[in-house]
Amino acid sequence: MLQVSTFTFNPFQENTYILSNELNQCWIIDPGMYGAGEDKIIFDFISDKKLIPQQILNTHTHIDHILGIEAIQQKYKVPFGMHKLDEPVLANAKGSAMLFGLKLGAAPIPDFFIKENQTIKLGEDFLEVRLAPGHSPGSIVFYDAKGKYVIAGDVLFQGSVGRTDLPGGSHPILMNSIKEQVYTLPNETTVYSGHGPVTQIGVEKRTNPFIQG
Repeated sequence: MLQVSTFTFNPFQENTYILSNELNQCWIIDPGMYGAGEDKIIFDFISDKKLIPQQILNTHTHIDHILGIEAIQQKYKVPFGMHKLDEPVLANAKGSAMLFGLKLGAAPIPDFFIKENQTIKLGEDFLEVRLAPGHSPGSIVFYDAKGKYVIAGDVLFQGSVGRTDLPGGSHPILMNSIKEQVYTLPNETTVYSGHGPVTQIGVEKRTNPFIQG
């Protein structure tokens, strides 16, 4: 079973996740480290746990979720994957960095594209990919049925939802994505969001004021 490790980075307090298996293989999801100090936190964790990075997987490509991709690729020479529909967001990464006063070299180039309804495999473990646009055109979530959790990116938060006022965002589309792709998961599913603490599907169905009915 995959083990989920959480790290919070950069001025946006973005959650980066490492998913690792019994063979010490791991995925790095949404690497948001900013600066050498935050890079070291990830590098030290991987070294201490003797992990072997396999791929970078991104739920989407807003600036706070991609800041650490270059460092990971330089260190471990692993490929970076995302959904193709998020290419316009990634193309605007340099402008977004400047807007927020952040330093970013060249925007990362995807090595492969992740497709909705695809099952991706790490050893004997699997993640189901669900397309959940609205926060960004190519937002995806990763569902681990065996582990009973979903890596939700910025689609759903504890008591809130992703913003939709950025280019490519749409509130009606996001609401539909949550209802059709996230709220259809079992109530006991743990939600690991792109920002903030963990929550559960059932809790959000009962209490989240932004998406009811």
